[in-house]
Amino acid sequence: MRHAIEIRGVEKQFRLRHEKSLKERVLRVGRSQPDEFWALRDIDILVETGSTLGLVGHNGSGKSTLLKCVAGILRPTAGTIVTTGRVAALLELGAGFQPDLTGRENVFLNGSILGLSRKEIAGRFDDIVAFSELEQFIDTQVKHYSSGMFVRLGFAVAVNLDPAILLIDEVLAVGDEAFQRKCIDRVREFQREGRTIVFVTHSMTQVQEICDRTVVLDHGIMVADDEPAAAIRTFREHLYAKQSQLAEGATGSGRNTGAVRDSRRTPPTERELQATKRVTLTDVVFEYPQSDERGHVLASEPFAIRVRYRSQERVDDLMCGIGIHDTTGRLLFGSNTKFLGVALPTVDGEGEIVLRFPSLPLLGGDYRLSVALQSDDETVVYDWSEQRHQIAVLPVDRSHGVVALNMTVEV
Repeated sequence: MRHAIEIRGVEKQFRLRHEKSLKERVLRVGRSQPDEFWALRDIDILVETGSTLGLVGHNGSGKSTLLKCVAGILRPTAGTIVTTGRVAALLELGAGFQPDLTGRENVFLNGSILGLSRKEIAGRFDDIVAFSELEQFIDTQVKHYSSGMFVRLGFAVAVNLDPAILLIDEVLAVGDEAFQRKCIDRVREFQREGRTIVFVTHSMTQVQEICDRTVVLDHGIMVADDEPAAAIRTFREHLYAKQSQLAEGATGSGRNTGAVRDSRRTPPTERELQATKRVTLTDVVFEYPQSDERGHVLASEPFAIRVRYRSQERVDDLMCGIGIHDTTGRLLFGSNTKFLGVALPTVDGEGEIVLRFPSLPLLGGDYRLSVALQSDDETVVYDWSEQRHQIAVLPVDRSHGVVALNMTVEV
């Protein structure tokens, strides 16, 4: 199969200088010695023509550096990169725009940099402006544009200049939801037309929906090159392994309690402020296979939530409820012991309630858990923990959405 991009043995080194004070430089008291920093090490990737490649990794893993090398903005320290056809790059916000020029002037400037004649750019100008939805501001200097306007114009230019290869670096996270959908639709149109796309993102959902293949980078080293679900699993395993090491260093224990109390440092919610504390939550523990060794659960695995509490006095009407939310705060599932027909016994002192799922019917992503202790008529809140316990779910297939439904196919 023909390759649109060939990356062979690519390495990139930066020299980091630590500047001395003005006085030290004037007096020439010693010279600052640069530190060598390797952003990329021995990267080999072949991208087939018409395919969509995702690049994922933590901040500082080398994703953007690699994309800039492919775009020709940076020159690799070692190795070679060969591309076939015109390359359009949509990199960091406002890259390639001259702030003192208008949107119109920047469209012509960007087009000429990509090798188009003024006549060719003029022929596509109306489509570019229409896609960006910036008709009213096209003759305004771009230094007055908002971040969303930058992305609109940059994406419109990139996709309307007929590139064979489109490079996208995390810019789809900026802008309103409607324009993001518009951009994704155009990316899908490019895929149908057989164009090649390299896509850097932190959104695992977009990786699964858009990419044919995914490469995982970790501190400049390629640790996975696989189909999206498997690559995402590798990425999350690396990420959570490091988080677990940090947690062990801080607490001396790798136990996954799930009790990330106030992890976002958000103020207490109204429900939390209403709590009488006659019964208090003391711990919330997530249990699943190897929960002592890893901080994530597979969607196909059995899952349990162990809710521990302490009552200050005798309470006869305790009810326990949970809510599972996505990262936007949207409630995906909520239930309680009353709904399930389970009457809790009278509590006086310490106790524990275990809520079990045969499997966790969620697709890959990060989720937050709310836990409530209330009276069974829901008029009294004893204790409430609003979205302060986090769990990571790894995907087991390439399905899209939020819920993992058990589907079979007959032909």
